Amino acid sequence: MAFGPLSKKHHIYLDRVGIAVIPENYDSRLVEMFPGAYEHLRLMALDPYDLALSKLERNSQKDRDDVSFLAGRVPLDLAVLELRYQTELRWQLARPEREDLTLNLWLAMIREFRERK
Repeated sequence: MAFGPLSKKHHIYLDRVGIAVIPENYDSRLVEMFPGAYEHLRLMALDPYDLALSKLERNSQKDRDDVSFLAGRVPLDLAVLELRYQTELRWQLARPEREDLTLNLWLAMIREFRERK
């Protein structure tokens, strides 16, 4: 792996991310990861709902595992997840009917996970 000037000088390593479809108003919900830790840098992350929904369209096994892990760590309100999907994400998707099915499968997966706990 080749490292550029940023990583050589400051030991910062960044991975490029492909195109992801993210809920419409995600930027108003970004969460600062390490507040006050750096003088000239702010690292922001998607909130848990936006993060989960950003994985919906790809729906690989890794994405399902990530959402399952997230649901085990964060008490996701499934109604909020579904509402955000319907109002902020669905209209952006190329095949919304397919993603409707995926979301319903994910909701069932999360409910089943919670019942086993």
